[in-house]
Amino acid sequence: MTTLNLPGPAQDQSPHTAPDTPPDAAAVLAELARWAELGWLRRLDLALARWLQAELPDSPPELLLAAALLAQREGRGHSCIVLADLLALADAAVPVPTDLALQAAEVDEWLDGPEPAQQALRSLMARLVAEASAPGLAHWEALFAASPAVQVLAPGVPETGGAGPATPLLLEGGRLYLRRHWREECLVAAEVLARVGPAPMPASGAVNDLVAEAPPPDPAEVRAWLDRLFTPREPGAPLDWQRAACAVALRGRLALITGGPGTGKTYTVARLLALVFALQPPTVPLRIALAAPTGKAAARLKQSIDLALQGLRQAQPGLLDWDLLAQRLAQAHTLHKLLGARPDTRHLRHDARHPLEVDLLVVDEASMVHLELMAALLAALPRRARLLLLGDKDQLASVEAGAVLGDLCADAEAGRYGSDTAGWIAACTGAPLPAPYLAAPGEASALAQQTVMLRESRRFHGAIGQLAQAVNAGDASVALQRLQAPGPELAHLADPQPGGVLRLALQGRAGAEGGYGPFLQALGERPPPSASVEDHAAWVRRVLGAFDRFRLLCALREGDWGVAGLNRAIEQALRQRGLIHGGASAGLGNDWYEGRPVMVTRNDSALGVYNGDVGLALRAAPTPASGQGSGSGPARRAGPLRVWFADGDQLRSVLASRLAAVETAWAMTVHKSQGSEFEHTVLVLPPRANPVATRELVYTGITRARSRFTLVAAQPAVFEQAVRRRTRRASGLPMRLAGTAE
Repeated sequence: MTTLNLPGPAQDQSPHTAPDTPPDAAAVLAELARWAELGWLRRLDLALARWLQAELPDSPPELLLAAALLAQREGRGHSCIVLADLLALADAAVPVPTDLALQAAEVDEWLDGPEPAQQALRSLMARLVAEASAPGLAHWEALFAASPAVQVLAPGVPETGGAGPATPLLLEGGRLYLRRHWREECLVAAEVLARVGPAPMPASGAVNDLVAEAPPPDPAEVRAWLDRLFTPREPGAPLDWQRAACAVALRGRLALITGGPGTGKTYTVARLLALVFALQPPTVPLRIALAAPTGKAAARLKQSIDLALQGLRQAQPGLLDWDLLAQRLAQAHTLHKLLGARPDTRHLRHDARHPLEVDLLVVDEASMVHLELMAALLAALPRRARLLLLGDKDQLASVEAGAVLGDLCADAEAGRYGSDTAGWIAACTGAPLPAPYLAAPGEASALAQQTVMLRESRRFHGAIGQLAQAVNAGDASVALQRLQAPGPELAHLADPQPGGVLRLALQGRAGAEGGYGPFLQALGERPPPSASVEDHAAWVRRVLGAFDRFRLLCALREGDWGVAGLNRAIEQALRQRGLIHGGASAGLGNDWYEGRPVMVTRNDSALGVYNGDVGLALRAAPTPASGQGSGSGPARRAGPLRVWFADGDQLRSVLASRLAAVETAWAMTVHKSQGSEFEHTVLVLPPRANPVATRELVYTGITRARSRFTLVAAQPAVFEQAVRRRTRRASGLPMRLAGTAE
């Protein structure tokens, strides 16, 4: 087998040194295998390239490399690869300085490895381009078009135009896709454009799409209701974006409301729900559904809306039939539960042929909704129904492929409203739209008319909010100044050893004392065996509440500074102090112990648990021993170990022995923390630069903190580079939404 003499981790070879023979398919596969051995590629990525070569032995080496990279990039959230970006690596076949001061933050690493990994890929790309019979993108596209594994489409071909061979790969407009991601992009774009268009359009396979377009309500009536539902507006006051969001949401069957923490997204939605309910004819039932990607986020959405509506009810008890509205908002679900996810499959109970029975669907934390899930949701939602997406466009995108909310909200900050939208907002709110948010001729896209960004934070005015704003603006120097300013809200720990993080976890810090200490104290205050079931439930709530006041968030999963390493270190420290004890004696294995925080990692609708749910392993209330009555003496037997979850004020629990897909959650990734907030949040960055650490990750970590935030970064330069590094996800969705695809 021909091998490539390319630089490895321990080599110092010029990137321009090349073997005498050109890199053929066997040589490329050998190099991909070497990268997989080094951890630069996943075994899954290598498997796709090997499968293509086995099925189609004449596959060119360029296609094998591109297929492996496509699979690898999909695992990092990209829905496609842009061939021009890949080819650009061939012009950068020289070492990139790794000195953090040189701000290599805009370098987009293609492999999961350090600089030698990136250099190996650049060297291979340089060899492939040098050996090509014709230079440039056209040559690669011609190679791919000649392969039976690739279907080539002209840019902008609709989804129905994809009929033909079921090839695993698809090339469109210089973008290489796994076929299913291409289909999902097409479906999302088609459904979004249909919902913001002038009239409903039939979707393939849907059974209840064709309905008449309902006329918009009378702006004067809308304004009257907004004046009742919001704080009275002073004459001449500037536009209230929360009122504008309500007005915009009434105009169509899709509305996007984005904004940072404290801007009042759920506060606004609660009033929008009351407004829609007030305007709905009394003879027409209004079916409302609330959903979010995780159980925690769904519970917070329901709780926030309930509190907002309770305040309205107390202020104006006779304004609406509040009891009936509350019945329509009985529960919030995870999106997987709403769609009817089936364990261990991608199949859902609801789809285009079995649509959801809902008139208004509110989805919170939409930044966490990945491309596949958004496609499934839009396919299952009748086009006559109104969809409201809430989220912070600047937060981390989903772990899976796609950055859907970011793509949809591309014009949110600029506004770009047309004259019709501006007139509607003014008529409904009584305030004109500020001139900077008006669209120039030809810039008023249909989607922008249904998007509103809330711009005033009512909670993040202090040091944490200022830090978040600096990070979101990419101003690393100002962000560091904020961290170093005196005050209890912010702190920067530059400890070069993980021991400092351990002390934070167990004790907290000056100005933010406690860490997990209050939780451990509450855990030890178990009611006596004679306590009632109600007393036991109250104790469970106290323990859950204490745990949720503090959290360690990590950029990485593995290593001493990652989730796995810190969870092990915390458990070891707690065992040494006698604060936790293994559950082997209960037949559960040493992983289980009372007080263990766990995160569910796989949906299980039969148990009612979903990916991202966080609970605590606690003993159930004691029960009378066999042969005893209901007395409260020593004959009462300790209850089994169960994992308890809080859904607002409601408790639910599952036997620990039935939960196989869980992981310990003293520390969790920033991704998994989305939809949650903690009194004191600690963000742990790795000691060296890592492409995972980005501006969006840092911003998301900061905005999980309610009153205290601590950054752990051994090198300030790592934090600075992360703030300057933007998440870039390859996607064709923005072009599809604009009506073109490059």
